[in-house]
Amino acid sequence: METFIQQIINGLVLGSMYALVALGYTMVYGIINLINFAHGEVLMVGALTSWTIVTVLAGSGLPGWALLLISLVAAIIVCSLLNFTIEKVAYRPLRNAPRLAPLITAMGMSLLLQTLAMIIWKPTIKSYPILLPTEPINVFGAVINTVQIIILVTTAVVLAGLMYLVNYTKLGRAMRATAENPRVAGLMGVRPDMVISATFIIGAALAAIAGVMWAANYGSASHTMGFLPGLKAFTAAVFGGIGNLAGAMVGGVALGIIEALGAGYIGALTGGVLGSHYQDIFAFIVLILVLTLRPSGLLGERVADRA
Repeated sequence: METFIQQIINGLVLGSMYALVALGYTMVYGIINLINFAHGEVLMVGALTSWTIVTVLAGSGLPGWALLLISLVAAIIVCSLLNFTIEKVAYRPLRNAPRLAPLITAMGMSLLLQTLAMIIWKPTIKSYPILLPTEPINVFGAVINTVQIIILVTTAVVLAGLMYLVNYTKLGRAMRATAENPRVAGLMGVRPDMVISATFIIGAALAAIAGVMWAANYGSASHTMGFLPGLKAFTAAVFGGIGNLAGAMVGGVALGIIEALGAGYIGALTGGVLGSHYQDIFAFIVLILVLTLRPSGLLGERVADRA
């Protein structure tokens, strides 16, 4: 029983980070029908920016929580500026182009960001400092640490704030109007370009938070760290229903739990053949099954038909 609870906790922590990144995919796709494959690299830039700030301020005497908070704010600012620039330079000129053009551009941008990060931060894996207490807390026989608790609480608060923003604010109404029909929204006083840029900035902030969480939880950061989380977050978005915010949240958490339970229990049943070293396979098995059996995802797509 304790092992099962431990796997669930690990899955919830992992799924929380997937959900944050999946929301970025979902928001962008819901408004302009674009899969931003460079989104995982934005997570990577957030993690490495946080590592840089923490390293520079390591001798300042500030407590660990203050260093983490300052580095998080810096990561959000850098990632927001980066994603804003990516949208303006790489995606906006191709907005009316055939869908294959922006898709290829997104893949190219992903590789470009990886290469630039390798040049700036060097290809070595960076050890992320321990900034918060690491004493384990017992939960029904399982253990959870301070970083994992903060990840779960922060994710819940961020997701609640995002749902409020989309459903009950002026910017949220503009987003929904632009997603339904950008031309008509423009005639009603909405500025589609501004809304799309704001969507990319919000998605970048979510990816930056996830990147700092990832580095703090696993204790490392590198220029290649964003590829798999980004790909799995896309899987989570498809799993829950691409374009559906609630679906992205459900898909991210569910995918994290599936990975954790799969690595723990299926690995045991197969005598270690599919153990923790092969946990990545479960995400893509889920993607294949969903695309085959229910292409619209668990909660269905919410992408408006454009006139």
